[in-house]
Amino acid sequence: MSPMGLSDIIAQFILSGLENSDGALELSRGTLAERFGCVPSQINYVLTTRFTPEHGYIIETKRGGGGYIRITRVRLSPQTLIMHTVNTVGESLDAATAAALLENLREVLEEPLPAVIGAACSDRSLRSLEQPLRDQIRASVLKQCLLHIS
Repeated sequence: MSPMGLSDIIAQFILSGLENSDGALELSRGTLAERFGCVPSQINYVLTTRFTPEHGYIIETKRGGGGYIRITRVRLSPQTLIMHTVNTVGESLDAATAAALLENLREVLEEPLPAVIGAACSDRSLRSLEQPLRDQIRASVLKQCLLHIS
């Protein structure tokens, strides 16, 4: 068993707080950073990678004096989650981000869809294209695939 990294420890702390609340938790970025002996950007990293709408969370922030972070656990329908992903993609998408988005959709997509879409969006499938064009085509392919299954 590997030791937990700081991001894992922070995420576990937040999850524990959410489990002991009514589904919403208010925290101070500065207080969390002080508690875990890290910079506030480490807290931002955990929030933006682990507590996303794709993972079932909404983050609201207020900066400045008396600022807070409010994390709310939500249950999105499969359709809403897919459409949120489509709207997140943008005009260009690298392979790693496409893979991460598909991983987040595994719970709502029937097998073998995530693997098939992943193969269509892979660098191997798009290898004949120059990199900037490859990322643009990948974004388009992913969006079109998701729109046609939603």
